[in-house]
Amino acid sequence: MKVWAKALLLCALNGVLPAQLSAVEVILDGHLTQGSLIRGTVPPGAKVWFNDKPLAVSAQGHMVFGIGRDATLNHQLTVEYNGEQRQIPLSFSARQYDIQRITGVEQKYVEPPQEVSARIARDNKGVREVRQTFTDKTLFLSAPLQPSEGRISGVYGSQRIFNGQPRNPHFGLDIAAPVGAAVLAPWDGKVLLAEDLYFSGLTLIIDHGMGVTSTFMHLHRFHAAVGDTVKAGTKIAEVGATGRVTGPHLDWRINWFQERLDPQLLLPASDRPEPRRIPLN
Repeated sequence: MKVWAKALLLCALNGVLPAQLSAVEVILDGHLTQGSLIRGTVPPGAKVWFNDKPLAVSAQGHMVFGIGRDATLNHQLTVEYNGEQRQIPLSFSARQYDIQRITGVEQKYVEPPQEVSARIARDNKGVREVRQTFTDKTLFLSAPLQPSEGRISGVYGSQRIFNGQPRNPHFGLDIAAPVGAAVLAPWDGKVLLAEDLYFSGLTLIIDHGMGVTSTFMHLHRFHAAVGDTVKAGTKIAEVGATGRVTGPHLDWRINWFQERLDPQLLLPASDRPEPRRIPLN
């Protein structure tokens, strides 16, 4: 008899309620679609791979992974527990993205002059390095708070055309708000970066554990510094209009390491699906 089947039989004999059997299943929380962050739970002590990439698993069995805007749709989760492996195929849905035409952008941000190319390269390298940070914290398990109040003026994945010239897709959620409006931490975390970058202006990045970071761009003023530990709901910055913008707003982004994900899918108003439960027996 398989180890998991034996465990289930022993639980039944000992009068354990079905709700207490979650240790022998995989739970996946999130939209199975492009651009989504997926939070998961496995039996403590299990090993997990997403495709061929090993995932960190906390002592409590928590894990996380995500796929980007244009990722392929078929993936596989492998779970090894008590010496046995289970392959779990995952089918993600494709998304359709808007085209967003933006005019009035300063030309130096559409076609940056040669003399700032070194700065842009340094900015990009610094952000990439910060987003490779790994800590064993799991501060991202709850639904995040929306970091600022205002009209949604830009959405994840939209193809952007600046002054008639096509550019890279947008990888954040834009929230239109006046200069000086409060920016709040969506989850608990630790500040990894607080700098003035060429394209994104005053930029702040917070670590929430296991490669999950949130980024806040085009800020007016910082209220937190590198190394600070912040609580969800505390004021970390003010909305601004720095960098490549046409008006004041917050550009909020979420990453899993270098994967750029959609913050809007994590908000309570996103009609999030019920967690998917996959028995391991």
